[in-house]
Amino acid sequence: MDQTPPRPEPTGQVSDAVTGNWVDTLAPAPLRPYLRLSRADRPIGTWLLLLPCWWGLLAAMLASDQAHWFDLWIFVSTAIGAFLMRGAGCTWNDITDRNFDGAVERTRSRPIPSGQVTVKQALAWMIVQAALGAVILFSYNVVAIGLGILSLGLVAIYPFAKRFTWWPQVFLGLAFNWGAILVYAAHAGHVGRGAVLLYLCGIAWTLFYDTIYAHQDKEDDALIGVKSTARLFGDASGKWLYAFGVLTVVFMAWAVLDVTQDRSTLSRVVAFMAVPSFAGHMMWQMSRISLNDTAVLLRLFRSNRDAGLLPVLFFACALVV
Repeated sequence: MDQTPPRPEPTGQVSDAVTGNWVDTLAPAPLRPYLRLSRADRPIGTWLLLLPCWWGLLAAMLASDQAHWFDLWIFVSTAIGAFLMRGAGCTWNDITDRNFDGAVERTRSRPIPSGQVTVKQALAWMIVQAALGAVILFSYNVVAIGLGILSLGLVAIYPFAKRFTWWPQVFLGLAFNWGAILVYAAHAGHVGRGAVLLYLCGIAWTLFYDTIYAHQDKEDDALIGVKSTARLFGDASGKWLYAFGVLTVVFMAWAVLDVTQDRSTLSRVVAFMAVPSFAGHMMWQMSRISLNDTAVLLRLFRSNRDAGLLPVLFFACALVV
């Protein structure tokens, strides 16, 4: 029996891309395969990389009670940098996972396994994105630059984690939330305790949302021997998700109390509202989760953009009250 996977649809659209996304409808045709490599047609990952950066910036501003014009550049540049570095990281991930991706239903339409882009072209694209990201990084202070360089090791290791551990989501969390520390340092010139607490909060949050995400592929992953927390926990995933949610909330609360200790009572109360709102969103996700419904899992995973924006909103409001 022929086991060759079916070719993707003629348009080259990736199967789990957002319907009607700008890459497939507006981008120049020659650029589309490269933008798909960068997941520009699936923006949730950029948000999940960016949000801890904004947490870190706002937390540093709350702790120092100072704001500078350079903070506006940090705020904007982290959005650009998150897009670029998420794109570079995803390109690296697709290069290392090209054989796995061709064997999984959800990922076989990605540019490399579907033949839209060669490995050499993908490597060149990764270097371009990383170089542009470096331009942004080198506009920050020395501490932030050093932290940015250190993060490259985490980015390089992550795609291989699912080959040697049942906890690849930990490695994703370590890499994806590094921005909380880096951007705190970009404002403050040092890494405060609040930044570390937000980093731990982000890691727990990543374990929450990426375990949900990983349940989409658990059957294919079992066939090809790829490890994940979704496979490790199985039907007990609900209990683990609640545990990760509790850890997320505890570290968020601790971080808020730490960075607002010298602020007014009203400012502290407003900032602390990030905690129950964030917790409420995760509880809402748990009330709707179905571990075997891929459409529900993807929708809940994407909803974490809104969950992560809630602390941004309350931290920003706390700065002005």
